Amino acid sequence: MKIVTSLAICLLGASSLFGTTLVEKAKNSGLEAIPADKTKLMKMIDDKNDPITKEKVELGKKLYFDPRLSRSGLISCNTCHNLALGGADGVPAAIGHGWTANPHHLNSPTVYNSVFFKAQFWDGRSPHLADQAQGPVQAGPEMAAPPALVEQRINSIPEYVNEFKTAYGKDVKVDFAKITATIATFEKTLVTPSRFDKFLSGDEKALTKEEKEGLNTFIDKGCTACHSGIALGGTMQPFQVASQYKFTNVGDFKGDEKGMVKTPTLRNITETAPYFHNGQIWSLNEAVKEMGSVQLGINISDEDSAKIVTFLKSLKGDKPQIIYPQLPESTMETEKPTFN
Repeated sequence: MKIVTSLAICLLGASSLFGTTLVEKAKNSGLEAIPADKTKLMKMIDDKNDPITKEKVELGKKLYFDPRLSRSGLISCNTCHNLALGGADGVPAAIGHGWTANPHHLNSPTVYNSVFFKAQFWDGRSPHLADQAQGPVQAGPEMAAPPALVEQRINSIPEYVNEFKTAYGKDVKVDFAKITATIATFEKTLVTPSRFDKFLSGDEKALTKEEKEGLNTFIDKGCTACHSGIALGGTMQPFQVASQYKFTNVGDFKGDEKGMVKTPTLRNITETAPYFHNGQIWSLNEAVKEMGSVQLGINISDEDSAKIVTFLKSLKGDKPQIIYPQLPESTMETEKPTFN
């Protein structure tokens, strides 16, 4: 009888560790689920001053994929934030106009779930997606297109002008701000719920025993100090807290004026190598161990790193179906590409 009772207690303890208690532990550590209810999700990502509509999203998708927003006519938003490659580009430093590598050797972060980020860009200089979308289009090492050029090209294409009128009304002014804000509206829809969200929402079977053990290790090691919230990242945090990042001298990026760096999201992390702001680490296991040393001042063993990576794999989410759009044709008035 005692053996049976002891066994029952052990099983109850295991269920408590890998069930409801772990869910509460995760929530108490600041982890949040993407709502399964579409109404709740829309309340989180929508803007009452510029509400998301089907027409804006479809137009924003076309602009996102349109390389004519770049000076050369070769580079689109999707070039560096490839929706088929985890929303990133898979190279250490972004490559832009004239085959120019990012001068600060900065890696392209994923666009998926970026609507949940509290700050945009590695130095957090943009507060939201509509502001962020303006930067790469204009930047010389990226798309290198002045606002006037972008406006001229879009307004020279009657089909685009008509789509803007359909989306915003007949009196819409198709200027640079409206163009980039429309891209941002499309980007807001790039949300990828995963099995982890189902687990946080109460489905204990959504994660395997090994994934739950990895989540528990992730929390116990202190990873949620930076990787928290609905994006498991996306906030500004101090970097190199405990020790120096071993590739700190690759590129000259040191964070914002306070040395703060935007924490990358861990959602879909298995798809977005190489890691860190300068893209110097390709192994997720190595990245976990480096973060332990640099940020937490601890040595994460190979065993614990493997457990954490097992959990991180559960953050690979369901991507929205993206059908590549057919773009409206240019006219004789559309400014021609230049490559200087």
